Amino acid sequence: MTFTSAGLVSPPRTKGAVAERPVPETGNERAMPEVVVARPREGKFNKNAARRVRRAGKIPAVLYGAGYEPVAVEVDPKQISRILYSESGHNTIFDLEMNGKTTAKAMIVDWQREPIKDELIHIDMKRIALDKPLRVSVRVKLLGTPVGVKTYGGILDHVLREVEVECLPADIPGHIDVDISELGLHGVLRVSDLPHSDKMKYLTAEDSTIAHVVSVREEVAPAAEGEAAAGAAEPEVAKKGKTEAEAKAPEAKK
Repeated sequence: MTFTSAGLVSPPRTKGAVAERPVPETGNERAMPEVVVARPREGKFNKNAARRVRRAGKIPAVLYGAGYEPVAVEVDPKQISRILYSESGHNTIFDLEMNGKTTAKAMIVDWQREPIKDELIHIDMKRIALDKPLRVSVRVKLLGTPVGVKTYGGILDHVLREVEVECLPADIPGHIDVDISELGLHGVLRVSDLPHSDKMKYLTAEDSTIAHVVSVREEVAPAAEGEAAAGAAEPEVAKKGKTEAEAKAPEAKK
């Protein structure tokens, strides 16, 4: 098997329809660093104030971390959606601009969506120190069709879709690509099989299973055993019922 890592991290984990789609990018835009423009919020920070921000076409957000006091701001949901649906997803490190100046390097650490319309309603952003390691989850992409599936009719079970790693912000991989075309029947891919380097440390246990190829019989066996057990129990119940009826028969004759 061949293992490679590439890019800059996983797409966001969200449910339901997508209300805000990312803006298509050109080659020039990909080369430029992402910039999020934020405006400080003033006054009360209650639900009514948050609704007013959303009615104005923005979403409330909080910026914290790196030893600074939390700051309440408002941002453009389109900019945030473009980041979340990019190749690097929520692990994207961007420039946060306030009052016309770049204030900090930051990344999105949490976001909330309205459950019915699936619209962004709030995000949390964290200041990033480029010289300090971060803990992030990175998606594992399986490439190819295992020989155990293609030739021997097995079933591929992708058990662990993300792994947790620790590294400097500049070394965060977008995803980890794994060629599993040579994975045979009953073959197992573990975290220890993924590419390792001095720049990135795996926090997920090395013996954790990423994926394996199982046989069809293994999938059906538990159900078949359950049916067999149920079938074996039925004659005992029938026999027990017949014995009780026979026991009552002499009493009826009396």
